[in-house]
Parts: sequence; C-alpha cells; structure tokens
Amino acid sequence: MARAYNFSPGPAALPEAVLRQAQAEMLEFGDAGASIVELSHRGPEFLEVARQTEADLRTLLAIPDDYAVVFTAGGATTIQALLPLNFAAPGQAVDYVLTGHWGKTAWKQARPVADARIAASSEAGGFRDLPPRAEWTLSPDAAYVHVTANETIHGVEFRDIPDVGDVPLIADFSSSIASEPLDISRFGAIYAGAQKNLGPVGIAVLIVRRDLLARSGQPRAPIFDYRAQLEAESMLNTPPSWNWYMLGLTVRWMLGQGGVAAFAERNARKAALLYAAIDESGGFYRNDVAPAARSRMNVPFFLHDEALNEAFLADARAAGLVSLKGHRVLGGMRASIYNAMPEAGVQALADFMRDFQGRHG
Repeated sequence: MARAYNFSPGPAALPEAVLRQAQAEMLEFGDAGASIVELSHRGPEFLEVARQTEADLRTLLAIPDDYAVVFTAGGATTIQALLPLNFAAPGQAVDYVLTGHWGKTAWKQARPVADARIAASSEAGGFRDLPPRAEWTLSPDAAYVHVTANETIHGVEFRDIPDVGDVPLIADFSSSIASEPLDISRFGAIYAGAQKNLGPVGIAVLIVRRDLLARSGQPRAPIFDYRAQLEAESMLNTPPSWNWYMLGLTVRWMLGQGGVAAFAERNARKAALLYAAIDESGGFYRNDVAPAARSRMNVPFFLHDEALNEAFLADARAAGLVSLKGHRVLGGMRASIYNAMPEAGVQALADFMRDFQGRHG
C-alpha cells in the first residue's frame, strides 16, 4: 500500500508509526484479551493509559503543576461554548479578538450566555493580518480575553503572546499546539481539538490554571462543569477511550521525535519551503496573508487562474498529494503541514507546484 502525503486540515494526518502501533494493538491490548476500545474506562488498563497520557502531555508541553488538564469530548467548539459558563459570572463581559473564521465562531458560541464583546477584529481586511495590539479595546472588568492562536482556514497565526494585563488570556491552540515551545504560564487557559496535531477527531484537551476553576461561573449541568470533570478525572461519563488512547500514542511519538523544540525547527523549515514555492512563482501562486502573520501550520494559496484549480487538484492527487482543496469560506488551495507531515511531503508539494507552473504557466 502506498500512502499519500495528506495535507488535510482536520481530521489530519497521523504519524504512520502511531497508526501501525494502533493496528498492532487493535485486537488485543497488552495481555488483556481484548482491544482497548472494548475495555472499561474504569479498568486498570485504560486507567493506566489515561494516567500515562496526561503525564506525557505534561512533559511534552511543560505544563506547570498549577494547571489542570481535562480531556473532553465534543471538540474545541464545545469548549468555546463552555468557557463563559465556567469562567464568567452572569452578565460579566468577555473579550474576543477575531482574526479569522474560528475566532468568530468562538465569539458566537459565547454570545448566548455572556456579554461577548469584540475587542479587536481584522475582518474588514479579510482576516489577512492580525489587529495591532495597540488598537484592541479591552474591558477592564472582563472575565477573560480570548484569542485564536492559529486560524486554520485563513492561515493567520500569533507569533507572540499578546499582553492583556491582569485579565486571564484564553487561547484556542487547536491547529498549533505542540508545534513549538510555549510558555503556558502566560495564559489562564489553552485548549485544542486533537484532530490536527494531537491525534484523532473526537477528543479535545483543556489546560487551565487551577485558580480559575474556583470561579463560580454560571448555572450549568455537572457534565458542563470543568470542576466536576476534573474531580472525576475527565470520566464523569464514559469518555472517548479509543481517541484518548490514540492521543496518548501521538504524544509519545512526538516525545520520541525530540519534543516541541525539534518540531519547531522542522515546522520552520517546512513553512519556508512552501512559502518559497508561492512567493517565487512570479504571481502564478499567491498567499494573501501579511508575511509577519503567516501561519506555519496552514498555508492557503490561490492560483492566478481559478480555471486551473481542478487540474491542479487532479494532478496533485495523481502525484500522491491529497486534501489540498481550500475551505469553502476562501476557496483556492490549502496545505496543512502539522507535526505529522514530514519534510519530504512538503518538498514533494513544492516540487509539484513548480512542475505544474512549468506546464501551465
């Protein structure tokens, strides 16, 4: 079987070594006589998987002891809806900085239950840049400030952690978690859907400063209360155990590859390769994002003639390069080059792009 280079934005490519280990352990986990997906989440086998996964994630991301880790079902969008319920008092303001589709989605998720304010937005410019920090209008009484660290669709990324004073900063790191070292102590909380850099779709991770969990928040069911989830070790109800196990395998693989410092170097090289293929094309390809705000993880680009789009995608698939069609919000193309994407895959894409230009330019 020949595996293609998969540039999907999510569910995204998983490391081949992780898939092979999962395949080998699918029928029987250790000597349990059953697959991990069949075993009770209360049993010793899965409890050890859960314990080891959190320990490895703490090592990978250098998570401080005063931060709790909660593994949740429902993805990052569900976390977005629960943030104001857990961390904002009734009627309290929450500030959102909108830098793309997912930042706007996070704001929409908060609106039904909180005074969700737009502190800054780059929508007027097509989400092609980050709004300058000096132009943010922050509420002094806000429960938190929310940013989207990396916009999967628009290809915009914060390269520096913004200073928001004493108000807790909460960030969606779904598309860039574990892609480089991160000072988590600068945040009140970070969260991520797993299906990009951490594992398969179906599970998400919330890393939250423990003092924020002491907030009363708003009336909510226990299943939506992160304090209750933490007390139950993320097992208030039956968790997505297979996805949790796969997340653990992926985190262990990243540690074995040298951790976030090693991936930061690889990701910088991969992004440079791909942006060079775009920028050196003489306009045949273009990326509209301000260079200082360009994402290292998600690279949207457009051909100078949209009539070539279908030929580009068909030829790319024939060359073993798949999932390059852009999101319907933007159109064009998009290459997601998360940690699991090897440098050879990005080099193959850059070479293909130059060859395609030579045949159609």
